[in-house]
Amino acid sequence: MRLAGFVTVDLPFSITMLVGTRCIMWGGLFMQLGVTGVFSDDIAIDLGTANTLVHVVGRGIIIDEPSVVAIRSRGGVREVLAVGQKAKMMLGRTPESIETIRPLRDGVIADFIATEEMLRQFIKRSKTMMGFRRPRILICVPAGATPVERRAVYETAVSAGARKVYLIEEPVAASLGAGLPVDEPAGSMVVDIGGGTTDIAVLSLGGVVQARSLRVAGNTMDEAIIRFVRRNHQLLIGEGNGERIKIQAGSAVVAPGVRNAEIHIRGRDLRQGQPKSVVLGPADIAQALQDPIEEMAEFVQRSLEDLPPDVSSDICDRGIHLTGGGALLDKLDQELERRVGVKFTIPDNPTHCVVIGTASIMQQMNKREHLLIKP
Repeated sequence: MRLAGFVTVDLPFSITMLVGTRCIMWGGLFMQLGVTGVFSDDIAIDLGTANTLVHVVGRGIIIDEPSVVAIRSRGGVREVLAVGQKAKMMLGRTPESIETIRPLRDGVIADFIATEEMLRQFIKRSKTMMGFRRPRILICVPAGATPVERRAVYETAVSAGARKVYLIEEPVAASLGAGLPVDEPAGSMVVDIGGGTTDIAVLSLGGVVQARSLRVAGNTMDEAIIRFVRRNHQLLIGEGNGERIKIQAGSAVVAPGVRNAEIHIRGRDLRQGQPKSVVLGPADIAQALQDPIEEMAEFVQRSLEDLPPDVSSDICDRGIHLTGGGALLDKLDQELERRVGVKFTIPDNPTHCVVIGTASIMQQMNKREHLLIKP
């Protein structure tokens, strides 16, 4: 039989039955999985001041990039040029028409338009080819975020293309990502040190006993290093150099020979205005970081004092888990243990604990729904 523009071929009965059977099988599979599971993605996002991580359920972490956006301004119109790693490479190297910004400050949104565009691009890169519907997103916020700040994150995620948005406190997600026994009748405590905030959560019997936030974290450490270099060496260095020094030669302990690492830094001499180089070691960085580390230790100590006695006793016996990028600072766990008097433990991959815990909550939404917070 011939139709206009098409040629049809009669197939043997056996082939027709085979094709029909396969179609029925695939149709049944789609029905079992549910339309939402097949045609949409569930995405967990750790929206951090320093880095943003995106986890797609069933695919794992597919984005781990700096929270940086490069914007060009023309005639009052802002155009996004790059986000993530590409934008970070432009920091401190752009002409006047282009600015590179961190759209989040202290764990919350400082530039709504830039954050929305960054999320939009990350979500677009995260969706599968079969993701015809907009995704559901579970996104983290600091434990101390105000209702206004939470609402800003919620609305930004919706504007970026989410079908439904849920919020979870970062340290609560970190507790699950670190594998803490949060369902047991005993207190478990996590301290999550990110770029903008240090967050604490204490959980017991699957619920949150305490959650609070301190706006002293990784960025504060970078700023402390920049001030130290300026004060002691009369050398002006940029934000990127401060972070590099912390990562390559940073230590929390003031003691010679703690870490065999020295770093050569170059900047502008404040007295002569000429380029100048100095060499810093771990002892120098530890001295620069004394104030932020002391603030973190006092924050943890106050949190322990405010807990019920039995929960506090559990934590003293079990110890405290340290997560986030700040946990990677050399000897930080030992220094906090010395100051607080409780053992600190660092998981195998502390930087991924928040996003892994967020994805775990997304997969067990019925069981963990009580941990969500209102936008």
